[in-house]
Amino acid sequence: LPEGTSGGNTNLDDILHYDGSIHEMMVYRKNKTCFRAQVKGIKTGDFEYPFLIMIINISGVYSLKKEIEQVKQESTDVDKVKNEFVANVTHELRTPVNGILGNTNILLESEEDTEKIKILHTIEHGCKEMNNLINSILDFSKLEAGKFTLEYRKFEFRSMIDYVKSTHMPKITEKGLKFFVTVSPEVPEFVIGDELRIGQVLNNLLSNACKFTHVGKVSLEVLKTAQDNNRIELFFMVLDTGIGIDKSDLDKLFKSFSQVDASISRKYGGTGLGLNISKQLVTLMGGNITVDSEKNKGTMFSFSIWVEIPDDEMDSVKNSLNDFKPAGFKDMSQEEDNMLVYGSVENLEEIRTQLSKIILCVDMDNWEKAENFSESLKQLTFNAPKEIKTAALRLKMAVQKADSDKINAVYEQLKVLIDG
Repeated sequence: LPEGTSGGNTNLDDILHYDGSIHEMMVYRKNKTCFRAQVKGIKTGDFEYPFLIMIINISGVYSLKKEIEQVKQESTDVDKVKNEFVANVTHELRTPVNGILGNTNILLESEEDTEKIKILHTIEHGCKEMNNLINSILDFSKLEAGKFTLEYRKFEFRSMIDYVKSTHMPKITEKGLKFFVTVSPEVPEFVIGDELRIGQVLNNLLSNACKFTHVGKVSLEVLKTAQDNNRIELFFMVLDTGIGIDKSDLDKLFKSFSQVDASISRKYGGTGLGLNISKQLVTLMGGNITVDSEKNKGTMFSFSIWVEIPDDEMDSVKNSLNDFKPAGFKDMSQEEDNMLVYGSVENLEEIRTQLSKIILCVDMDNWEKAENFSESLKQLTFNAPKEIKTAALRLKMAVQKADSDKINAVYEQLKVLIDG
């Protein structure tokens, strides 16, 4: 009998109609046992056997479906527990980390000993990195659980870009890099979108650009590329002239907890969550993110999102597109390509600049900056003759060991080799 019927005077003819339709019901054997089956009745046209009834035992299939549903439910329950656990743990971690950070800032205000200040700044940096990690794990957990929501509100777009620029300017210029930010005039002053999450994606991409670039520049460009009534598409490009990525490794970039290789993680740090979170955020904002890169030639990340134009801004926004043709990857760093060609005017000038910065940092006892500039020098002499390349490497090793005498000796040797 079909599910929901009580038997009794139920007529099988009323159920089957003999039109070939399939019905799921319980079928009883002569020994009064039953099994779940699919039943189909058809008319044969034969006077002696006018009807044909086919019965297929689906007890096994039904049991399997029940098991699959149970496994799915158990999996959902496990994910729920996991996400709640991650959220609780990260929130609990935030309290002691912020406590350490707060007390460190208080000590920094009153401490005068140089060595102690250096240690306190190290603690402060570690706490900020831990908070960034906690935020990434929380965001990843929410995204995976499908509980992440965007908060749309009206905000001043260029002010947001200026804030992002001011956040990264000190670190980028500290490394001796140029930093360019360009916003197309056709981008409205005010838009409606999730300001925090747009900034989060930009911060992640610019942090990576700064982290992996030792010579040249970092650039951010924003353009308006489409408009549909009160909605516009914004296109962002973050370009750098850093270490680049091999073509075969590009597919690893947006995977969770994934780095291009283990050496990258050891040398530069990071969890591999940033780009995965950025990709999911961009998707939530109606866009997509792509990467174009070449080993030792730099990287270009580009992404698009859709935002709305406030009603009071509509009159001032032209319903037109930028004459936009994304530059080919090789065109984006022609100037820096010349800088990396040993012996070119740009290259030799930059080598001399980096050498001067290294000596200045050594005199000021700033070894972290000196090591950054020595890494830049190593990249600038990548295609240099063996003697110069070896000397640049020896200088970097001397900086890592904080050996001032060795640094000065190698510095003088490099000056003679380059100017000679």
